Amino acid sequence: MSIAVSVVELRPIELACHDGVTLRGHIWPHVRGDKSGTVIVNPATGVLARFYHRYATFLAGRGFDVITYDYRGIGASRLASLRHCGHRWRDWGERDFEAVLRLAKRLDPAAPLMVVGHSIGGFLPGLAESAPAIARMLTVGAQYAFWRDYAADRRLRLFLKWHVAMPVLTALLGYFPGKRLGWLEDLPAGVANEWSFRSARMELSHPEAERENVLRRLASVSAPILAVGVGDDEIGTPQAITRALGYYSGATTTQVLLSPSDFDKREIGHFGLFHDRHTSDFWLDTLLWLRDGINPWPGKVLG
Repeated sequence: MSIAVSVVELRPIELACHDGVTLRGHIWPHVRGDKSGTVIVNPATGVLARFYHRYATFLAGRGFDVITYDYRGIGASRLASLRHCGHRWRDWGERDFEAVLRLAKRLDPAAPLMVVGHSIGGFLPGLAESAPAIARMLTVGAQYAFWRDYAADRRLRLFLKWHVAMPVLTALLGYFPGKRLGWLEDLPAGVANEWSFRSARMELSHPEAERENVLRRLASVSAPILAVGVGDDEIGTPQAITRALGYYSGATTTQVLLSPSDFDKREIGHFGLFHDRHTSDFWLDTLLWLRDGINPWPGKVLG
């Protein structure tokens, strides 16, 4: 089942972060019945916001205002040149997501504010100062790319790709040429290096003087989190998701592990749940959580 993007009339937006960087994205106004809330969609690393546009259309057609956007250095928010660009992973949370959160609250202060975060996009919310305003979070494969958490049978290949080849190419070119290689989009050097050199303790990638504040912000999030993993996701493994959730100590977290067979599929991987072939199953299931805070997969809970 496919939903056409033309179902709703999306509105382009530009917004300035507090450091002056301009982000670009879209607002998808709800088109059916009473408004259920506002949903911000946070992309994965190196993935364009337009990858999530069909899901945004789906949510808008079912009562949600939706905001999609590209992080600084990516897609519509990219600079003319990424060479020696200083943008970092943590900027996406502390500055970019913070700006989008503030926009959402300005547009409708009374609306419940939800976040759908894919991969790093499900971890970044806790870095924003305004994150306590979030009412509920749905994350998919959310982790921060510590290499020991990759699937064991693919760990060496992924390590060589993201933790050897990526930092070498980034050092040589001043940015990571992911698009040229067919490895997602190009990345600013700061983002690529944070990924490449991430340790088991995420906070160690921040300057020592900032670490306590980073941990405080993550712990201050009280929104319930439903963290979805898929059995054949080589990056967002159960241990990777569990490690990331550990930083959200102030939130009620529920971790579920789905499998491709749950949706009559042979494979899903790290990206598949946002494809519109899941309109009539996973996408519909997510409405139960976003609208009502009910886990649609009670039999799949881990721990």
